[in-house]
Amino acid sequence: MTEPLGTPIQGVTLYSFTRASHQREYDLEALIRKVAAEGYGPGLEIIGFSSFRGFPEIDDSFAGWFKDLVAETGLVQTSLAVNADIGIHRDRLLNQDELIEYMRRQIKAAATLGFPIARVQISLTPDSMEQLVPIAEEYDVTLALEVHADQYASHPRILALRDRYEQVGSRHLAFTMDWGATVTGFAPSLLEAYRRRGASEDLLAAVVELWNGYYAEGPPANQQVHGQRFGSFIGLAARNGRPELGIDFAINGTGLFGPARVEDWLEILPWVRHVHGKFFGIDENHEEPSVPVRELVALLVENGYNGAISSEYEGWHWNHWQSPFDIIRDEQAVQRSAAANAGSRMITDRAEAARVLAAHLAAPVPHLT
Repeated sequence: MTEPLGTPIQGVTLYSFTRASHQREYDLEALIRKVAAEGYGPGLEIIGFSSFRGFPEIDDSFAGWFKDLVAETGLVQTSLAVNADIGIHRDRLLNQDELIEYMRRQIKAAATLGFPIARVQISLTPDSMEQLVPIAEEYDVTLALEVHADQYASHPRILALRDRYEQVGSRHLAFTMDWGATVTGFAPSLLEAYRRRGASEDLLAAVVELWNGYYAEGPPANQQVHGQRFGSFIGLAARNGRPELGIDFAINGTGLFGPARVEDWLEILPWVRHVHGKFFGIDENHEEPSVPVRELVALLVENGYNGAISSEYEGWHWNHWQSPFDIIRDEQAVQRSAAANAGSRMITDRAEAARVLAAHLAAPVPHLT
């Protein structure tokens, strides 16, 4: 039986506009209104600790104001990004009971604010995810663990989580698919940023050549290989007289630009309930030159995905010469074009998005075959 084509929901994460927030161009309300007015929704994703003062403690009056604002602007809450930091104390790490309680407070906050999904982080183990199931079910919040470079869908850690999900059988356990795990080239906008910092063309060519070699090899099989690749970028910078750029090359080359192939996502796609449409820039042809956006959207459509795609512009870290709002606009046009080319469309209507998202999250638990 052929899978019905999916109709992904267009959306954005406010993380894309971090520079505008840091520069105090927009407060939370103004940014939400800007997102709605420019048509970047209807899906709205927010990072809890970045946008909500006092998070994860959310009082009812603020939650009411927030949900009224979202409804007024015609947006739909998709995912609240929460943290799994065990190092929040200066002198010790959280023990397991403390970690679960820390996550419980954030899951409760997601429910209070009206978010049906909490994006959780890879540091949570299969045991921790299973332990969180009763809490997720109590608050009816789906826990969508983010698969982000340098991890990838077929990585042993991710497959162990998938297998535990299948064993537990709760629809509240899921994944967030981050496109940064399936990058096809070193971002040109980042190369331009290095150029503006004085990096030579020879050095930049060597960085690209090194990354392309790792892309040809595929994603690192284990953390030892990841560490070796990380170190190679540091060594390359040192040998070329720019040691101060080494860590930056390494972090981006191994932790932001993941070399897995698009089809790798098929390993966990039935459990994907949210998508980070990670990208880094738009070129003169109005395409993303380093992330295969069209292939990724086609994969989702062809496999019946009906959740949100949050456009996640990561180039703000280094690109201070272009507007993130213009870049998001152009990237979302690519997504819509890709969905149409795959025989479907992106949902941009609020009422339809709310209805489709609710059905998407209520879908039966997948099973391995």
